Amino acid sequence: MSSILDRIVADKKNEVSLRKQLIPLKQLEQSVLFERQSRSLSTQLIESASGLITEHKRRSPSKDCINQNLNVQDVAQGYEKAGACGMSVLTDMKYFGGSLEDLLTARASCDLPLLRKEFIIDPYQIVEAKAYGADVILLIAAILNRDEIQTYSTLAQSLGMEVLLEVHNEEELHKSVMPSLNMIGVNNRNLKTFEVSLETSKTLSKLIPDEFIKISESGIRTVDDIQTLQPFGYKGFLIGENFMKTKNPGANAAAFIKQLNG
Repeated sequence: MSSILDRIVADKKNEVSLRKQLIPLKQLEQSVLFERQSRSLSTQLIESASGLITEHKRRSPSKDCINQNLNVQDVAQGYEKAGACGMSVLTDMKYFGGSLEDLLTARASCDLPLLRKEFIIDPYQIVEAKAYGADVILLIAAILNRDEIQTYSTLAQSLGMEVLLEVHNEEELHKSVMPSLNMIGVNNRNLKTFEVSLETSKTLSKLIPDEFIKISESGIRTVDDIQTLQPFGYKGFLIGENFMKTKNPGANAAAFIKQLNG
């Protein structure tokens, strides 16, 4: 695990411990959104020609500030109008400038399947995701062992949510594959160097069993990038920074999808 991930996980453990004290589990389970029927991202991806998963992200450890000036409502509505399959919402504050309130705002603003993009290290965060309107949770293989992945993914599915597992290499993939996952995402970013290469997605594609929806993440900037990866079996493509660094992410996503489907 890279040192940045070590730091994030250590901070996340402290943060979750505090949140548990502030908002007990029972309170989360009583939220209005907890009984809501989740929307299926995997179904949307299967039925879509573009497979585009958009993102709301203000900053990141590798890029620092991306865009602090956009409000979540405009971004969510813009992405939905553009025809995106789903939307990823960063909820980590310290490293990405996100929050659970962003997730709540996105949920109130659109009907897209929402992915809570977070460093999940505790079952509490999965219940929290459901209570704040997420349809999908992200599990990062680099910070979890096999038992944790199984426990967390089973819990998410029992709450009616889907699970996207993120891997960076063959070792993470082999330890993680299990029936309680819906989608497997290959992150093209090397966690040690932060370098990005689509070759990672190409190499790992043949190792991902066919029953899982394949998603490629990071470094996808052009229509050509997606068309290069589609023959490798990828149905989903997560693009955040490329749209978020513009003044109108929704309009840029719409133009991108139009070009891709043209």
